[in-house]
Amino acid sequence: MPFERPEIIRPPSEWKSYFLPLTSGCSNNTCAFCNYYGSKLRVRKAEEVKEEIDALARYLKAGIQMPSMHYLVYAVGRSWDQKRVFLQDGDALVYPFPKLVSILAHLNEKIPAVERIGTYATAQDILRRSPEELKTLRDLKLGIFYMGLESGDDEVLQKINKGVDARQMIEAGRKAKEAGIVLSVTVILGLGGVAGSEKHALETARVLSEIDPDYAGALTLTLVPGTPLYEQAQEGSFHPISPFRSLEELKIIIENAGFSNCFFSSMHASNYFSVRGRLPAERERMLDELARILNRRDPSLLRPDFLRGL
Repeated sequence: MPFERPEIIRPPSEWKSYFLPLTSGCSNNTCAFCNYYGSKLRVRKAEEVKEEIDALARYLKAGIQMPSMHYLVYAVGRSWDQKRVFLQDGDALVYPFPKLVSILAHLNEKIPAVERIGTYATAQDILRRSPEELKTLRDLKLGIFYMGLESGDDEVLQKINKGVDARQMIEAGRKAKEAGIVLSVTVILGLGGVAGSEKHALETARVLSEIDPDYAGALTLTLVPGTPLYEQAQEGSFHPISPFRSLEELKIIIENAGFSNCFFSSMHASNYFSVRGRLPAERERMLDELARILNRRDPSLLRPDFLRGL
């Protein structure tokens, strides 16, 4: 079947990037909370990826547009500053290694102004790469991985079918950092439900501390129709936490995470309230901001549900 270009789903920090699809869907498609649940992984032909790179380079140099190219190549390329590229889709790092190397080398040759390439990376993808392979990718400017930790609680990871445990998450995160690749880790507030809230938050803080990423971001659980977790909530076997409890989880994580120097943010649109700053340097300020909201318990201070999203 011909490769179908995926929707642009990207980390907030990649908003200025050019989005280059290598895959569609996700190989780890069993996560009970995720909108990729049940998706089928499709791998794009390397030749097709290189044709898009060639077309983009031609457009940037001479303004020439190829009728056969997807309109997004030019829609995104028109305002692109040529500094960053984001490889789609859910885990482009699963792409066959020799072909990935050839694509990155081609991209660097055709558009040498590119400074950094990023991708989502599952822990499984990172663990299957040798340290030498990761360093090769880094040398080709693949400079940042976005890894979903979701939770540091093994019980939660098992319930959501993450496919790895906390120990493997720690190993993957450290492996990426040791290869010189910047690591951004996301966690999901509320993923343990009401019963598992405290443990989820504390264990997540512990695992984040052991990984010690360059960046960490907190999202708040959004139940996606068609996923197992959504069905569990409908049936009453999973009890979502309240908006203010999500902020209490966020407070627990910030209080207990022992980072060396991490930029931590809850700016994602799924969150009810946003804080951000360097940890540990700005810990007290961030905790004070959360404490003011939690002490007042005024719903009008929270982001309304109609403005929240994935």
